[in-house]
Amino acid sequence: MKKDTRLIFIFAIIKFLIPFIFISSAFELHRDEYLYLADADHLAWGYLEMPPLLALLGAISKLMGGSFFAVYFWGALLGALTMILVGKIVQELKGNTFAMGIACMAFLTSAYLRINILFQPNSLDGFFWTLAVYSFIRLIHSGNYKYLYYIGISFGLGLLSKYTMGFFIAGFLVSILGTEQRKWLKSIHFYASMLLALLIVLPNFLWQYNHYFPVLHHMDMLENQQLKYTSRIDFMIAQLIMFMSSFYIWILALWFIGFKKEGKAYRSIGIIWLVVILLFLWLRGKPYYAASIYPSLLAIGSVYLASILQQKGFKLFRFMIPAYMLLATLLFFPVAIPFLSPEKLDVFYQFAGTKKLGLLDWEERKNNPLPQDFADMLGWKEMAEKTAKVYHALPDSIQKQTMVYGDNYGDAGALAFYRKQLGMPEIYSDDASFGFWLPNKFTYKYFLFACRNMPDADDSFFYHFKRTEILDSVTQHYSREYRAKIVLYSLPDDTAVSIANRHTAILKRSFNLIP
Repeated sequence: MKKDTRLIFIFAIIKFLIPFIFISSAFELHRDEYLYLADADHLAWGYLEMPPLLALLGAISKLMGGSFFAVYFWGALLGALTMILVGKIVQELKGNTFAMGIACMAFLTSAYLRINILFQPNSLDGFFWTLAVYSFIRLIHSGNYKYLYYIGISFGLGLLSKYTMGFFIAGFLVSILGTEQRKWLKSIHFYASMLLALLIVLPNFLWQYNHYFPVLHHMDMLENQQLKYTSRIDFMIAQLIMFMSSFYIWILALWFIGFKKEGKAYRSIGIIWLVVILLFLWLRGKPYYAASIYPSLLAIGSVYLASILQQKGFKLFRFMIPAYMLLATLLFFPVAIPFLSPEKLDVFYQFAGTKKLGLLDWEERKNNPLPQDFADMLGWKEMAEKTAKVYHALPDSIQKQTMVYGDNYGDAGALAFYRKQLGMPEIYSDDASFGFWLPNKFTYKYFLFACRNMPDADDSFFYHFKRTEILDSVTQHYSREYRAKIVLYSLPDDTAVSIANRHTAILKRSFNLIP
């Protein structure tokens, strides 16, 4: 047992170190990370795009100086903690050392290689789903109802991390009704633990209620802009691709808990997986939404796989499986982690023929030099520095009358991240949660605008400025913001002011932000 525990922590340390060792210093934070760090400057019980827990972690990162290490610390830590839970599930199922090694390797070489390097809610989501399954298994084995409360805590904190925990909870409740675990419904501890989960998430629910449920607005926006284009077939294929090195392990886990006598006690976990997948298929969820259910399945499947390989005639596979995992990771690694500079990655992709695999396609389905996520990690500091340079070139009297504005949450988030360092004023936008923080009245005479695409010449707002000057642009050609403009609009007429005030009033009224 001590040997296996040491093995778990060795893998956990490796998992923790990955972002700090392998991400090239040529890359910056991701556009989504800038948004979440902007949320951290406005701590609340909720945001348009997410629940509050990640913003709290972001605020701690900013207290730590907001460095690369401080921001990426959380994904690395949560990845390491999830790795420990994977190992603990193997131990709980009496898996041997080989099962432990395979389970840890499977998690290390999965989609979580990518997920845990980013400051995003997905790392929290994966951790709390896995914690819930571990507590579930401990409850089955021990019958100790304290693990129901651990499940309740996992549910509550999971919902404060990402609302997809609701899908796990739905699967959990269905599984309780459909298996022998329904006996828990006779215990007061079951209801008390679910009440605990509700109490933990209650402040966020009240925030949602007081602001007319922004989460529904966000889901509607996702449906109209992204999810309606999601293919259900592609969703299922992606469940295999996300775990290219280990898909057979989670499939074995489902076989074990679904059809083997020894796995009957854990059948609820298979039902949870099925309910989660069916719900995401029905709602056309993105493939990675379901990623959080797999770490626990990798642990279960590895124990079953190890028992198979103990049989005569299968010993060769004990060497082939780790070798395959490493080979699959070598193939996946270049598009999972930006380990070289953009220029070197471009050359590498051309040499490797990566474009032919469609791995460099962006949202518009066009091939590009880098993966979209990598391109979303470039050009931001240049944009912020050039915006600050334009701002500081203005006379002091004009600076006081200038609103600095980002066209989208990436632009605004990057400007907000660097604004104190570069001596810029408060940054505004109407995209994502930035819309909550707009001033109620537009009183500015100058509008310094960072935008990927110039507004139309007859735009109802920008048309009413007396002068338009394009003063700089982003030159990092590997960035998605390449050629984004820094534009100064001067001297709006009364119509522009009226349009701005009306737009802000409508936006804020829709979220109950105006008394």
